[in-house]
Amino acid sequence: MATHSTCEVYPNGPQHSALARAFGCARVVYNDALRARETARVAGLPFVTSAELSKQVTVAKQTEERAWLAEVSAVVLQQSLRDLDTAYRNFFDGLKGKRPRMGAPRFKSLKDNQHGIRFTANARWKITPGGDLSLPKIGDVRVKWSRALPSVPSTVTVVKDAAGRYFASFVVESGTDEPLPAVTPEVGIDLGLTHFAILSDGTKIDSSRFLRRAEKKLKKALRDLSRKAKGSANRAKARLKVARAHARTADARREFHHQLSTNIIRENRAVAVEDLVRGLARTRLAKSVHDAGWSKFVTMLEYKATRYGRTFTRIGRFEPTSQVCSQCGVKDGPKPLNVRTWTCGACGAVLDRDINAAVNVAKAAGLAISACGARLRPGLVPAQRTETGTHRDGQPTVVGIPSP
Repeated sequence: MATHSTCEVYPNGPQHSALARAFGCARVVYNDALRARETARVAGLPFVTSAELSKQVTVAKQTEERAWLAEVSAVVLQQSLRDLDTAYRNFFDGLKGKRPRMGAPRFKSLKDNQHGIRFTANARWKITPGGDLSLPKIGDVRVKWSRALPSVPSTVTVVKDAAGRYFASFVVESGTDEPLPAVTPEVGIDLGLTHFAILSDGTKIDSSRFLRRAEKKLKKALRDLSRKAKGSANRAKARLKVARAHARTADARREFHHQLSTNIIRENRAVAVEDLVRGLARTRLAKSVHDAGWSKFVTMLEYKATRYGRTFTRIGRFEPTSQVCSQCGVKDGPKPLNVRTWTCGACGAVLDRDINAAVNVAKAAGLAISACGARLRPGLVPAQRTETGTHRDGQPTVVGIPSP
């Protein structure tokens, strides 16, 4: 099974320039090819094939205008054409209904937040005995290895993000992951804002609110950016500070998601979660929802469950998990968000709103979950009708509850 393994790389001064040159050449080739196809489409001519575009790149290298294309690896330029083919294929598949619809390929800009180039095996790149990444016409780039690669990589993609950091993403064959040791617990998860996740066993995981905690520094960085003249070097530096602040927040959130999702998958054989993101991301809570990063977290749970032999289930966001009593199953109606505990009108159980919802998520997914953790205290249980009770106004009562 082909997977990606990503490491941060640290190019030196000359390598920075060489990578910038490679990014620029790949962008120009992509834009030239897109322009050729768009020109043919407007003129009513046949679709320009990849083979014709490749020939145009070879001819362009021999012209005075595009002679500098020869300064970078030819594989980088050919892979840029492959990226354009992929963009067109995804666009046409969206029109045919084979995948979600997406926009037509667009021209790339020097001001884009992310730049990347790809080297395949025939580019003769390699990992040196000293652990550096040797790239053609760029040199040996220092790599910070987070772990050993499981196999010999077939492709490497070098990416520069908006914060000015460089990453190398290797395509490797990881084989089939061994399932984790068998466990019996099953868990339903209710995602929230006060608590990031509430499990059906009663566990509550606090929300770290990464963006909210970084807002003060981020606002200052954005204010400094707004005061810099457009096009100036100081504005470029201020923009980089803003990007790095966002990157630190995103990294912290991603690490939190990875650790929590791994623990949940390791400790439970089946996991159920409610799909709430689409609905709440369009409300006044949108900023807090995106800060929590529910969608990324659920995606991690899903692929880790598949990888390690666990069961993962999503239930629809219209399931009334907060309205149904997990003890007796009676629907008690919607409740305002400020109501965190409520008493079931049918069985009298006092329920924790969030844990009750998590238990109902698990039950909706068909998991065998006990509802005991959802209630704060049991409701009043009527005695048997044969028991003697006190009498008031001629009506018998048992355990404080008038009989019908």
